[in-house]
Amino acid sequence: MKLYTYFRSSAAYRVRIALNLKGLDYHPMPVHLARDGGEHRGEDYLAVNPAALVPALAEDGRVLTQSMAIIEYLDETHPAPPLLLPGAPTDRARIRAIAQAIACDIHPINNLRVLQYLGREFGVDEAGRNAWYRHWVETGLAVVEKMLAGDARTGAFCHGDTPTLADCCLVPQVFNARRFNCRLEHMPTVLRIAERCEAVEAFRRAAPANQPDAE
Repeated sequence: MKLYTYFRSSAAYRVRIALNLKGLDYHPMPVHLARDGGEHRGEDYLAVNPAALVPALAEDGRVLTQSMAIIEYLDETHPAPPLLLPGAPTDRARIRAIAQAIACDIHPINNLRVLQYLGREFGVDEAGRNAWYRHWVETGLAVVEKMLAGDARTGAFCHGDTPTLADCCLVPQVFNARRFNCRLEHMPTVLRIAERCEAVEAFRRAAPANQPDAE
């Protein structure tokens, strides 16, 4: 397996966690999103993923894109250990709902290309872009806090006492929230679960600081 990745990409971070939880070996292929206008826009990478986004996972001559699709593929092709979408259909729906509240509602409008567009096309300065980022992260994670705190199925992790797809999404978003100085003190369940995840070796090895392209 080859994983096209960038150390600070939330989406790539999710997949690295999933690969580590599954105990799968992979070769990281760093794609720098800022250097020289972004290596993801170069012809070499566009031949891998025409969307010019990371991550992409190459295996057996096939290339998979979109982090959520990649993680579900890994779960289906390597069901143990552990299942990242376990339980009954209602359990799996809840796990997906938490994950998508992050991956679909928070992350897309704070993606690097969105922040760059705000500056380039609308003249929003760095302080304004950071304020935009904090608003949507704080708003979105407050919803996730309610989803977690108000449900008895929340355990040591987002759903029960083993990591799931939801945790793969939560930890990278909390990492970025801290990086941009978002207010998180009113989200005790989010913080508790993130701290529990960060104590797990699979999450630690996936962290941005531990990647070969870390800066």
